[in-house]
Amino acid sequence: MEKFFEGLNDVQRDAVKTIDGPTMVVAGPGSGKTRVLTSRIAYMIFQGIPPHQILALTFTNKAAKEMKERIYKVIGDQAFQVWAGTFHSIFARILRIECEKIGFAKDFTIYDSDDSKNLVAAIIKDMKLDDDVYQANAIRNRISSCKSNLITPKMYAMDEKLKEQDRAAKKPYLVDIYTTYVARCQRSGAMDFDDLLYQMFRLLQQHPETLEKYRARFPYVLVDEFQDTNYLQYAILKKLCLYEGSAQNICVVGDDAQSIYGFRGATIENILDFEKDFNNLKVFKLEQNYRSIDSIVKAANDLISNNTRQIQKEIWTSNDSTEKIKLLSALADTEEARRVVDFILEQKNRNHLPNRDIAILYRTNAQSRIFEEYLRRANIIYKVFGGLSFYQRKEVKDMLAYMRLSVNQNDDEAFRRIVNYPRRGLGQSSLEKIMEFALHNNCSYWDAIKGVDLPNRAKTILLDFAKMILDFKEKSATLDAYELANHIAQKSGVLNELKGDKTIEGIGRIENIVALLDGVKEFVDNDELLTQNNIEDKTLTSYLQSIALVSDLDNLEEDADYVTLMSVHASKGLEFQSVFVVGMEEGLFPSQLSINEKNEIDEERRLFYVAITRAKKYLTLSYAKSRYRFGQMKQCEPSRFLLEIDAKRFESTNAIKTSMAPSTTAAVKSGLSGFYKPISKPQPVNLGIDIADFKASPTSQLAIGQAILHTKFGKGKILKIDGANDNRVATIKFDDLDDPERRIMLRFANLMILN
Repeated sequence: MEKFFEGLNDVQRDAVKTIDGPTMVVAGPGSGKTRVLTSRIAYMIFQGIPPHQILALTFTNKAAKEMKERIYKVIGDQAFQVWAGTFHSIFARILRIECEKIGFAKDFTIYDSDDSKNLVAAIIKDMKLDDDVYQANAIRNRISSCKSNLITPKMYAMDEKLKEQDRAAKKPYLVDIYTTYVARCQRSGAMDFDDLLYQMFRLLQQHPETLEKYRARFPYVLVDEFQDTNYLQYAILKKLCLYEGSAQNICVVGDDAQSIYGFRGATIENILDFEKDFNNLKVFKLEQNYRSIDSIVKAANDLISNNTRQIQKEIWTSNDSTEKIKLLSALADTEEARRVVDFILEQKNRNHLPNRDIAILYRTNAQSRIFEEYLRRANIIYKVFGGLSFYQRKEVKDMLAYMRLSVNQNDDEAFRRIVNYPRRGLGQSSLEKIMEFALHNNCSYWDAIKGVDLPNRAKTILLDFAKMILDFKEKSATLDAYELANHIAQKSGVLNELKGDKTIEGIGRIENIVALLDGVKEFVDNDELLTQNNIEDKTLTSYLQSIALVSDLDNLEEDADYVTLMSVHASKGLEFQSVFVVGMEEGLFPSQLSINEKNEIDEERRLFYVAITRAKKYLTLSYAKSRYRFGQMKQCEPSRFLLEIDAKRFESTNAIKTSMAPSTTAAVKSGLSGFYKPISKPQPVNLGIDIADFKASPTSQLAIGQAILHTKFGKGKILKIDGANDNRVATIKFDDLDDPERRIMLRFANLMILN
């Protein structure tokens, strides 16, 4: 039995042993929560609980895979009988079994965010609404929010407050778009990501016998990252676990201080108020951090203490180190990128860090560009996460649309994408007639083929297309996913179409199709993968479901040697020896959109908490005093969050000594003032002239190689000038500074040319 508790501390052991009744494990960053969760499941099975009666819900496929692999090491093959996976993948699996009860065929399509947005755009067009007012992405997000809060189209139509909001926003037809969107998805036999939750709730709500079936099937439920659940996810959990006579065997694991997905609908109240629903709750706090060194852990505590409503805990570590946090101050965003890359080179050389141990984290994906440029110049291999996913590339989506239509002919979005690709000579007017016929007859585009009145040539083209798709459908009964996908690629004309493009980009598209087919082959051949993911057959339908729920981070190659660039949101759950959190400025981090809202500032602070706790040993924070925003050079203030970390956590570098003044909006804590004072009194610079005689030269006269004088830095020489017009920046080497090279924006420089 001791093997279940090996390497666990006392609190972790108690959490593992407590398998009955409601349990909450409050797990600070790097506190070994995954080990507790997996040890607990293994111990439950050892105690005689059948593994197929355990439901373990996660937020990433990567976390579910890691969980099963760890359990396997302890108890063997029984690990793969546990129903472990993401909310979406587990519910999709159940819906495949039960969906006919709520009016869906078993081969239903799963729409990704692009499919959903395209459908919304088509509805806006059909309703002849102004797409500048009714923006597809915003409307799609509104629909998502409604589903996540269990607001049906009918409830929306009866809610005067919601409709008044829409009228005030000059979008009175939003409820009609929502109603039509739901009807079109049902007609197309499609569910979007939100539907995998919403339709699951609907199934349990409307079919009591099905609810009882799954209550009996899963008497033990475990939830990882519980702080990230939304209203709908928690409503499903309560359906399964909170009812009269229930043993309430639910264990939730999470950290309120890492709740960072409010913009997606995550509800921090789920974890803060969990005890109100489960009043016999046992709480275990994992406060020992095994990941990070002392200065990082204490900085995280300093920071999060500024949030008001939270579960009280004090994270600590025994990882002693003299290493402190570095702070880089740069004149502009280009200098910030250069200095960060210089530090990376230094860490690689001095500390022998491989690329894979280093990450650059930022608040918005758009910040990656300048760091990519400097990493390329330094010949450092890197990979950006959060850009265009492999499965979002046009040629890949085209191929997948053929596969989707082959298993579900009512999939309107797939039909629309490929009915005239490769080009078959079908005119735009014919396509519009198909869509109008489908709209007026409330049928799918596929069914419209039979009834729509078209010229003979167009009719022949459509019938040939339908014959090809039905051939693919027929072959799906005898071919596995790879055999069918390969047949579709050859016979659809997509490969021949792409082979005609001999450019580098065209060759890349062919390679992407080949990579897609290789992925299908791996799916078919890897029996272990199928077992681990509870996939019961090798059909194209199963393959399409498996990739519909893949995220960009599930493809993170742990052994590949590249510097990781990603947003802080994407970094959650990861760890690196060295982390650079860049762009630490007011209006950027925290975001400008959150500055006036206390709850949103709290979430931004939790986001920064997540960022700094990704680092094991080396943490570097950086900010720029100016950066381009919307085509204009803007002056920047350091983030208020830097003020909230005790000065003792930082290394005494020139970056700290130079010009960092507290923001007027920041709440300054006791003991911080010394952080902003020079550590040693600066020596006055000898200008060599009377200050009264100083006269700034016109910036238009400044040129490379000139000797200049600056009132603060003294004499220097212009080495380089970048940019144009008002945005010119000079690199100047000053004579009397310890860190002599400075980049100064010329329009603010006040430089005097020396003869």
